[in-house]
Amino acid sequence: MNDWSKTLHRLMPLIDVAFVLIAFRLAYSLRYAIQFIRPLDEFNFAPFEPYLPYALIYAAWLVLTPPVSGLYRRARGRSWLEEASAIINGATNATVIVMAISFLLQPLVFSRLMIVEATAITVILMAITRLIQRTLQSALQRRGIGVERVLLVGVGEVGHAVLRGIVARPDLGYRIVGYLDDDPQRGSVDLGRLRGLGDLSQLSTVLEANGIDLVIVTLPWTEHDKILEIVGLCETRHLQARIVPDTFQLNLSRVRVENLAGIPLLGMAAEPTLSRAKQLLKRAIDIGLIVLVAPFVIVPALLIALLIRLDSPGPVLFRHRRVGENGAEFDLFKFRSMHLDADKRHHDLIRETGSDPRHFKMKDDPRRTRVGKWLRRLSLDELPNMINVIRGEMSLVGPRAPTPTEVTLYEPWQRQRLNTRPGITGLWQVSGRSDVPFEEMCLLDIYYIENWSLTLDIQIILKTMPRVLFADGAY
Repeated sequence: MNDWSKTLHRLMPLIDVAFVLIAFRLAYSLRYAIQFIRPLDEFNFAPFEPYLPYALIYAAWLVLTPPVSGLYRRARGRSWLEEASAIINGATNATVIVMAISFLLQPLVFSRLMIVEATAITVILMAITRLIQRTLQSALQRRGIGVERVLLVGVGEVGHAVLRGIVARPDLGYRIVGYLDDDPQRGSVDLGRLRGLGDLSQLSTVLEANGIDLVIVTLPWTEHDKILEIVGLCETRHLQARIVPDTFQLNLSRVRVENLAGIPLLGMAAEPTLSRAKQLLKRAIDIGLIVLVAPFVIVPALLIALLIRLDSPGPVLFRHRRVGENGAEFDLFKFRSMHLDADKRHHDLIRETGSDPRHFKMKDDPRRTRVGKWLRRLSLDELPNMINVIRGEMSLVGPRAPTPTEVTLYEPWQRQRLNTRPGITGLWQVSGRSDVPFEEMCLLDIYYIENWSLTLDIQIILKTMPRVLFADGAY
C-alpha cells in the first residue's frame, strides 16, 4: 500500500465521523425545512443542537464497534459489496442504540424519522466514498502505483495456485515480477509474461535487481532448511516473506478437512470442476439469458448474414472442431470472418510469425474478409456460439474452447481447464482477450473453475460488455 493510501486508510474513522455529522445535518433539513415524507405542525419544530449528542453517540458506536470497525483493518480481497453490507449492518446497529437512548431519556421533541433519514444518508456517503477510493486505487495500480512487487519461490502445484490467484485478482495489488524454483530447468521457463528467473542460487541477485517488496515461498516442506534460509535472507533485507503451506504437495484449494472427535482428517477433493448443482444453476441461467436476448439478436444476425454473403464467396456460418468439457469434441458455430483457404494457411502463419500454436491470434490477419475484419473487432462473429450454448456444448461464461490440435500440446496441469464447459466469454476475455498469453489464460480458467459463483459470472458478463463495445484486445 502506497503512502497516500495508508494515510487515507488511517483517516477513514475521522472521515466516517464527519459523514455522520453531515448526514444528521442533512436529515435535519429534510425533516424540518423540506418536511420530506411527512409534514410537521409548528408544535413539533426543534433546533438542531439537541440532536448533536445523539449524532456523536451514533458516530462513536458506528466507528468503534463491529462490523464497521473491521473495515479500518487492511484486508486484501474484500469486495465493495462486503464493505457496503458491513456499513449497513453497523449503521442499523447505531440506529437501534440511538432509538433506545431516546426511549429512555424521553426528550420533548425527537424525530425518529429524522434518525432513519440520517442513517440512509450515512450509508450512502460511506459506501460511495469507498467505491471512489477503490476506483482511484485501481486506476493507480494499473499505472504501477501502490502495487507490491512479488517474487514467487517455487512453481509446483501450490505455486501455480498462488499464480492463479494473483493473475485473476489484480485488485489485490500484487504484481508478479517473476519466479524462482529449486529445479533450475523449471525456474528458467517463462509462463507467458511471467518470467522464470532461475534457481534458488539467484535469489540474492534477483532481490537486488528487481525492487522486490514481497517474497512468497511455496517450496515443499521437505525443503525446510531452504525455506528458513530464504526467510532469513528476506529479514536481513527488511523484506516481507510469506510461506504457503504445502500440504502433501497438494493444491490447497483441493484440501478438505473433516473432524473425527477433535482429530482433523485431511483429504483431497477431485480435480477442479463444477458440482452437479452448480452446473444445473449455470445451465438454467444460460438458457434464461439467451431467451431474453434472442429477440434483439435475430435482426442484426440476419443483416450480418447478408453482408457476409455479398462480401465473399462461401457459407455464412463457419463450423470449427473444438474440444469441450472433459475432452468431448463438438462443432463450434461462428459467422465466417475469413476466406475459404484460412485453415490451409493457418500453420504457415504460425511458422512465419513464431506465434504460440496453443493460442494463435494475429493482428491484421491476412485471411480475414472485409466484413470479417469488423465482425471480429466487434466480436459479432461469435453470435452463433449461442447455438452451441442451447445445445449444451458451451456456456455463456467459461474457458475458451480450444482445438483438438491445441489440446495435444497441453501440459498435464493445463488440461484442468477442460473440466467444465467452454464459454463465449470468460476471465481470459475480461483480462485482455487476445493479448493474454496462453499460460496466463490457463491460470485464469482454472481459477474460474475453482472459484465459480453466480456473482463471478455476473461480474464477468458486466465486464465483457465495455470490452466488446470498445474492441479491447479483439482482432
